[in-house]
Amino acid sequence: MNAINIQHLKVSIGIRDLLDLKDLRVDSNQKIGLIGKNGSGKTTLFKALLGEVETDISRFSVSGTIGMLPQLKQTNTYKSGGEVSQDYFVRILTQSPNILLADEPTTNLDTSHVEWVEKKLQDFQGMLLLISHDRTLLDNVCETIWELEEGQITEYPGNYSNYLEQKENEKKYQQKEYEKFKQKEQQLEEAIIQKDRQAERATKAPKNLSSSEARIKGAKPYFAKLQKGLHQNRKALQTRLEKLEEVERPKEEMSLKMTLPNVQAFKNKIILRAEKVVGQVENKKLWQPATFFVKGGDKVGIIGPNGSGKTTFLKKIIEKSDKNLYLSPAVKIGYFAQDMDVLDSTKTILENVKESSKQNETLIRTVLARLGFPNEDVYKKVNVLSGGEKVKASLAKIFVSDCNTLILDEPTNFLDIYALDALEELLKEYEGTILFVSHDRQFISNIATQLLIFEENQLIFFEGDYEEYHNWDHQKERDLVAEQLTKIELAITTVLSKLGDSMLTEDEKNVLEEEFKKLIKKKTMLEEEA
Repeated sequence: MNAINIQHLKVSIGIRDLLDLKDLRVDSNQKIGLIGKNGSGKTTLFKALLGEVETDISRFSVSGTIGMLPQLKQTNTYKSGGEVSQDYFVRILTQSPNILLADEPTTNLDTSHVEWVEKKLQDFQGMLLLISHDRTLLDNVCETIWELEEGQITEYPGNYSNYLEQKENEKKYQQKEYEKFKQKEQQLEEAIIQKDRQAERATKAPKNLSSSEARIKGAKPYFAKLQKGLHQNRKALQTRLEKLEEVERPKEEMSLKMTLPNVQAFKNKIILRAEKVVGQVENKKLWQPATFFVKGGDKVGIIGPNGSGKTTFLKKIIEKSDKNLYLSPAVKIGYFAQDMDVLDSTKTILENVKESSKQNETLIRTVLARLGFPNEDVYKKVNVLSGGEKVKASLAKIFVSDCNTLILDEPTNFLDIYALDALEELLKEYEGTILFVSHDRQFISNIATQLLIFEENQLIFFEGDYEEYHNWDHQKERDLVAEQLTKIELAITTVLSKLGDSMLTEDEKNVLEEEFKKLIKKKTMLEEEA
């Protein structure tokens, strides 16, 4: 049974068709990830299904009740963003919808709350349409990907990783088709040149042909006829060339070779040293004294719950406010935070990005193109940009600025999935040092070579990537469970020993039996976790 059946749904803004969807059907238990650039119409589709936006054509049907999980903003000062999201999610589920529309449900949540939302979406019994730039969430929850581009939806079976494989195969196919086109084009062009040469030779009588032989053979009519035939052949070839269907060349990303300041003085050398650094805000201690160091070229992912001190730590570095935090004089910092305004709204994107950079314009424009500002887009004034576009322009400005160390506080918020992929590739190629805060699991996994972990009032520097940390963390949990099981088994043995005492009163025996039941239940639960 179809939960949603779209025959034709059209939404226009001015002369632009934001949505023009035809023949889309969604099964009652299907889980779909909806991706597309910011402004492509993803949220508008949700509003159209809910009847909250004016449509040009509205031929669709919905079977059942829709539950809507919108993008939530932190408005409750007594609860974290994760707690607000949990409360709202539970409230929606109590309405027992069979269709759930979720619009970026993990934005601004820390990892534990993201995983909570992920589990709820996996367990949801009904049809799910999910807008998200969290690629791990799309992988773990969705079985189909809808890509919204220029008002149309293309459907890809499988999760986000499967979608990427299919897109890569499409690119390889396009490359092959382009190469075949260029080969055919070259063959036709060479054939035309050959016919031109033959026609030119046909206008000249052979040098060894005597005048009497020429009269006998009728040279002029013969060569005129030959020349006419060659011209006809050339014209046919030219027509074939003009009618040859052009195949667009797949886009190739230019590699980046940036010139960073003080490279010799910081590469693979200790540039940041923490000696018993303590985190404290007023009377609240965020973490115990911590000692570690960072080398030039390291890419350090900073992870931990919201409110654990991640931004406080970054500000210590930026403001140089802690004498126990040593920063090499060779370090030149480029700093990004969501609440920073580094752009002049009266200038163009290109003017803004160039003003603090020593990189050449070709490299600057390459970075801007990768982040979604190709060709003439770089001449847009900042005051006409959307919020997401301003974030991308700010990131570009900081990335190419005269620095060798990037400090990025939640750089992936408000980026669409394509800009996120582009930023990831730029940071992989960056030869300087990166310290970044993020809750995006795939982003951390793909970028970080070391981790700085804020947990349980501790600051731990982990020499390894996110996957190694994940395995280490699970091993810690398994070790803890094993330790608890050992203690419970000892307690069970003690209780059984006491129960064997013939001198026990009935009340004492009942208490011990009740304790035995509780221990067995706890042991069973721990064994299930192990």
